[in-house]
Amino acid sequence: MLDETLLDSPEGLAEADRRGLLRGAAEAGARVRTAARHAAEAGVGGLEPDGRPRAVLIAGPGAAATHTADLLGTLAGPGSPVVRLAPTGVAPAAGALRWELPGWAGSVDLLLIATPDGTEPSLSLLAEQAYRRGVSVVAVAPADTPLAEAVSGAHGVFVPMATAPYDQEEPLAASSPGVFWALLTPLLALLDRVGLLSAPPEALEKVADRLDEIAERCGPAIVAYSNPAKTIAAELADALPVVWTEGASAGPAGRRFAAALAELAGHPAVVAELPEALAAHGALLAGPLAASADPDDFFRDRVEEPPALHARVVLLRDRPLGGLTAAPAARDLALSHDTPISELEPEEGGELETLAELIAVTDFAAVYLALASGA
Repeated sequence: MLDETLLDSPEGLAEADRRGLLRGAAEAGARVRTAARHAAEAGVGGLEPDGRPRAVLIAGPGAAATHTADLLGTLAGPGSPVVRLAPTGVAPAAGALRWELPGWAGSVDLLLIATPDGTEPSLSLLAEQAYRRGVSVVAVAPADTPLAEAVSGAHGVFVPMATAPYDQEEPLAASSPGVFWALLTPLLALLDRVGLLSAPPEALEKVADRLDEIAERCGPAIVAYSNPAKTIAAELADALPVVWTEGASAGPAGRRFAAALAELAGHPAVVAELPEALAAHGALLAGPLAASADPDDFFRDRVEEPPALHARVVLLRDRPLGGLTAAPAARDLALSHDTPISELEPEEGGELETLAELIAVTDFAAVYLALASGA
């Protein structure tokens, strides 16, 4: 059950935030600036690539690497050469995970390693394997870790991860906002340099500024009725989030939101892109999860009986209403089944800025839901 009184108690939220999730979300803009500076100091801006790589292979543990690969692949556009190397192993532990280069990887390819740990033996072996194959290696990880030594030995580029002192107090959640931006930013700068996407220093500064604006608008001191992240968290308390996205760059934001709800708040969610989402989730909204599916709920004892789980659509859009859009059809479908709908659309700006806003607001929402539900 969600403790809605906690949402409007900054002191209570701070006390419940044992994993530093709110701090990570609030400091996302600062992480971007620090990470961009680390990338510059590591020499990313001075690289002179011979051309675009044939393939960009991304390896790393957990949701942070998955979301990074998803977002970079989306920004690279149609025909993206970005490929995530999924690990194998018997457990999600540093010593148990294994990564392997595909057999075709060679000197025209680029390996990116992104990890908030850096002690994974298999990632160090992967860097060495890449060196033997002639694959260029770039890694983002905490400084003074075995991976840093392995990348140096492989004549690769190592970028120290932008960390904060409290990161060492508790294990880092892979979906933590601070971890995500610390790993993503140097790779954006790198892929801008090799011509795979556009993320020049001025664009990264605008991303940091937009993240600062969202932190002010969605911070713990802002009351729920004027705080979009707290509003979404409260609306999803007793609901199954059905996350629909519209626009190419909204897709990664929706998938990250669903993953963050599961990992941080223990809250299941389903996600799909419009217009296909209308067919994919039409039966779900017409089934027992629809608000109209339980006519006896009106007579339920609000004290003794828990509420029935019903779907709630969360529509994330990265383009204005004036263009070609399936949003009206989405609203009609949801409301025809008495399913409430929440909508989130960023303010105008570049693609990176608008995507950063969608990610930041939904990150805050997942964190508030986690803290107020005691996850």
